[in-house]
Formats: sequence, C-alpha cells, structure tokens
Amino acid sequence: MPTKFLYVYILKCADGIYYTGLTNNPEKRLLEHNTGINPESYTYSRRPVEMVYCERFTDYDLAVKWEKRIKDWSRKKKEALINDNLDKLIAYASCKNETSHKNIASGKLLDSARSSNSDSISKENLDAGSS
Repeated sequence: MPTKFLYVYILKCADGIYYTGLTNNPEKRLLEHNTGINPESYTYSRRPVEMVYCERFTDYDLAVKWEKRIKDWSRKKKEALINDNLDKLIAYASCKNETSHKNIASGKLLDSARSSNSDSISKENLDAGSS
C-alpha cells in the first residue's frame, strides 16, 4: 500500500493575511483557493493567494497538531517559519511575560514583588501614621 501524505501549508493572501490549512494535495488545494470554489471560504475575497510554506507529514495526528499550533502563532512567528529562520522562530516563541517561569527562576519576579510590596507597605505606614 502506498504511503499517504498530509501537508500543512500557509498561504499569503492578496491583502497580506496568512492562512494556514491542511490537505492531501497541495497543488490541487492551491488551485481551489485561487479559483474560489466556495464564496463562504476565508480566502475567497482575499485572492489571489500564494503558497509560501508547505510541509509533508506521514502521521495524520501530527499534521493536525502542527496546523493548529501554527494557526495560533503571531504573524512574526509565521514569517520566521516561512523564511526558515530558526533563530527568530525561537526568539518569538520565548515567553516575555513578567510572570514567565524564566523570570521566576532568575529571581526577577521575586525582586519585582518585593519592591512592589515594600512600596505598598511604606504607603500603608504613611497613611496609618497620618490618622
């Protein structure tokens, strides 16, 4: 039995928006997007579209997971993937939130909490002393 493949792809639409999809035939699917078979589809009013990324999978579950993951990514992160720029992809993937585990591990969050807490304590002490 021949191996069946699934492809996760990203289209760049005429308005610059990225669309991520899944197919078993990327050439046919690109033609369908550009032909505009379904007026209700997301890409219908954004034609023409160009396929800017396509990756082949033999594992259906992995392909679906990869498609869903990419759909949640920022534009910058998708562009890093499209341009095969691993350094930028890693940089855009790292959490930059103040409450990130990286900040907790490095002590930055604890230091921030201490300074915030000492500020509020001193304000409370000032308020209590004036009454």
